[in-house]
Amino acid sequence: MTLVIGLGNPDLKYKNNRHNVGFMVIDNLVNDHNTTTINKSSFKGELFKSQNILFLKPNTYMNLSGDSVRSVCDYYKPEKIIVIHDDLDLPFGTLRFKIGGGNGGHNGLRSIDSHIGKEYYRVRIGIGKPTNKQDIANFVLSNFPKADQENLEKILEVSIKATKGLIKEELSTISSKYTQKENFNDKKEN
Repeated sequence: MTLVIGLGNPDLKYKNNRHNVGFMVIDNLVNDHNTTTINKSSFKGELFKSQNILFLKPNTYMNLSGDSVRSVCDYYKPEKIIVIHDDLDLPFGTLRFKIGGGNGGHNGLRSIDSHIGKEYYRVRIGIGKPTNKQDIANFVLSNFPKADQENLEKILEVSIKATKGLIKEELSTISSKYTQKENFNDKKEN
């Protein structure tokens, strides 16, 4: 069984935030698969199942994502875990993949690491960093600007394809096929 987790915050006010790209990918994956909803309060999240694939959106808020992940892992004991998340250290439009490593200051990853360890697959979606002195929390909890919507749709589309591939294929294959180095911000006219 494979567990695919999208990180984000559950309230509607966060729906289009940079921090919620993981939820955005999961929503699309759930729509693309014939899923059933699994309602169990101890999972502390929205859980969907399609054959041998579980899709999870933790409802614990970002900083406590590991609580939900641990509960689902304890129950289903997945062989493969994939976490989809925003990454401040990557420019907007960048897509990278890895297994394990540090959390880069990402509180959702920090929480998951503390509950299940670090050895899970990561789909890292670059959201860039604030250009002014705005603090990080305000940046990640703000919506993508309208000017970035078209490019956001493109990167989400590639992220969805890559995640589907990662469920079945090796990391090296997916990395070589789907890694995106495009920095859309560099292409904007001044």
